[in-house]
Amino acid sequence: MTAHVDLNKACTLAKSSAVSVELLAPVARFSLRAGETEHAPLSKALGVTLPTKIGQCARKDKLEVLCLGPDEWLILAPDDQAVKITAACDAIYAKAPHSLTEISDREIALQITGSKATDLMTIGCPRDLDLLPTGEARRTIFDGVSAVLWRDGAQEYRLDLWRSFAPHVISLLKTGCDELAAE
Repeated sequence: MTAHVDLNKACTLAKSSAVSVELLAPVARFSLRAGETEHAPLSKALGVTLPTKIGQCARKDKLEVLCLGPDEWLILAPDDQAVKITAACDAIYAKAPHSLTEISDREIALQITGSKATDLMTIGCPRDLDLLPTGEARRTIFDGVSAVLWRDGAQEYRLDLWRSFAPHVISLLKTGCDELAAE
């Protein structure tokens, strides 16, 4: 059975002594596409250097930028920074053409932490999580659902996924959390 959760409010979805699954508060999200010659002006406008290696993240204050491809980034920031990010990129568009699309309403983020967090993630993620460095993220799938997996610590992950798939993934994570707690 799929989970029915208000996806607009942070909350604990599952918790045991082994692992915790939290729905994180909504943030401003942008998809940025740009050519190599636009990297420097966009970095200056955003106030953070765009990472160029796929999977690398750059952070400044509460702004996070993830390189998803050679010309593609995911930008996360507090909701109140969305207008500032849009304005900064609009201001340089004539000299540094790019595509900035706000995708804030499309995705949600789950945080998975605890001594069995990696075990829980393996129920749906085929990626070898030991090869994902702390501080980086990758596109992947979770039980057939396209997702971005962030590794924030040794046993701390974030899973960004499309809102429409959230009930399915949340149900799987709740079941897995219960099973790990029973071990």
